[in-house]
Amino acid sequence: MRWLLENQQKKSLNDDKRRFKLLHAWLGGIYLDEIDRELVDRVKYERASQSKVNAKGVETGKRVSVAEVNRLLALLRSVLNAARDDWEWIERAPKVKLFKEKSRRIRWLTPEQVANLLSVLPTHTRYLVRFTLATGLREQNVLQLKWSQLDLSRRIAWLHDDETKNGNALGVPLSDEALTVIRQNRFKHREYVFSYKGSPIKRANSTAWRNGLKKANITDFRWHDLRHTWASWHVQNGTALNVLQELGGWESVEMVRRYAHLGRENLASAADNLPTGHILDTVKI
Repeated sequence: MRWLLENQQKKSLNDDKRRFKLLHAWLGGIYLDEIDRELVDRVKYERASQSKVNAKGVETGKRVSVAEVNRLLALLRSVLNAARDDWEWIERAPKVKLFKEKSRRIRWLTPEQVANLLSVLPTHTRYLVRFTLATGLREQNVLQLKWSQLDLSRRIAWLHDDETKNGNALGVPLSDEALTVIRQNRFKHREYVFSYKGSPIKRANSTAWRNGLKKANITDFRWHDLRHTWASWHVQNGTALNVLQELGGWESVEMVRRYAHLGRENLASAADNLPTGHILDTVKI
């Protein structure tokens, strides 16, 4: 309860509540100083052996993912560390070791694939895709964008601190493509930039989106992968990682290093900045 009270600002607070309910099966009635490594490992391996449950509460037959188990363990670790370091309720906290996760490959589309996809999408979804690829914004930031957040004379869209994932306000520069999409949606809704039949759009990951992917023969692609596509295109066209970090609102440059390998051809000229050619001219091979 103290954790929830002190973390009201977390965007994932509802996820924390759901995970606390899961943890209750193992930790209900247990004092904090009774939680040891053995009990933590029991939570870890028993949760990993359970089946996923759908929205209706029915088991799907598929095992809970390693990533989901790790999120549960990370929450438990955070609470235990807070109880030790911040609240001073316990003298020591057990080590909580997470499962090793496979790094997910970056999924992105080529400009040709995007053109093909846009050709089979309905107009309102096409606007969302184009704007996302022009700005790199997350789904909800695009859907909830209001006219009051735009400064078209300065070519900037403003996201408030309660609208970003890391809790920091963000100024998003608007490219020519982004401005074109915005102008094409003027006067369609008095408050929100993007709408459908006079109402704000609630979800971009819709039936129209999924049907469009099928028609364009694009598989294993999520809406969020449009943000990956935007970042990948930037790196491939020479945008520096620290600049991409600012554009995308990431907290650290480490979070954008996963795109670094896509721009290695930009280092080709630097690779020639060695005197090897002159040296080899003087050596008989």
